[in-house]
Amino acid sequence: MSLFALSIILIVIALVLGLWAQFRVKSAFAKYSQVRNSTDMTGADVARQILVAANIHDVEVVEINDTLGDHYDPSSKRLCLSSEVYHTPSVAAAGIAAHETGHAIQHARAYAPLQARMAVVPATELTSKILPYIFIGGFFLHIIPGQMALTLAALCYGVLTVFQLITLPVEFDASRRAKIILGQMGIIQAGEEALGVNRVLNAAALTYVAAFVSSLGWLLYFLSGSRRNN
Repeated sequence: MSLFALSIILIVIALVLGLWAQFRVKSAFAKYSQVRNSTDMTGADVARQILVAANIHDVEVVEINDTLGDHYDPSSKRLCLSSEVYHTPSVAAAGIAAHETGHAIQHARAYAPLQARMAVVPATELTSKILPYIFIGGFFLHIIPGQMALTLAALCYGVLTVFQLITLPVEFDASRRAKIILGQMGIIQAGEEALGVNRVLNAAALTYVAAFVSSLGWLLYFLSGSRRNN
């Protein structure tokens, strides 16, 4: 199989997987955001209790107006929860809050993959800003010579692929920690509640797999184009 054919297959797989993952995330969140957790704790309550139990006292839990935009910002040590998660005492909210708190624990414990991802972030942000100019200048306006545009695009997707690869263990580990902690602290009970947390977090994990496959597919695509032009 040629590099070009492989790249097309990966891009198509990533597209289908990404759409399927988004459907599963929204479906699982919609279902389990309606299921009240037995401890009646909101996402904010869950995050703060886990932080205290982990002896982490320098992370701020804040509300953001961004549906499913929950994240942990290591640069400012802010755990940002969407309004639906922050205020709702649901199984979905508990799972998402615990997952993001897992990132705060990773940061506090100097978890190596998270440290590596933080180190790559500046290059990733720069790459994301450069890529549109490469596409417009190289592939639409032809200001940048074709071979150079292909090489630059391949380099950019190389950086993005590395970032997405490093992201996988970071996200999987945060979900693993969340499931264990929620059970150990008795925030989530075995049975339907634990099943709900698993479905929400496992669906979210698929989105990161799709992002990695997509980046890898585009990297191979531009590498194959660069080789053909040589």
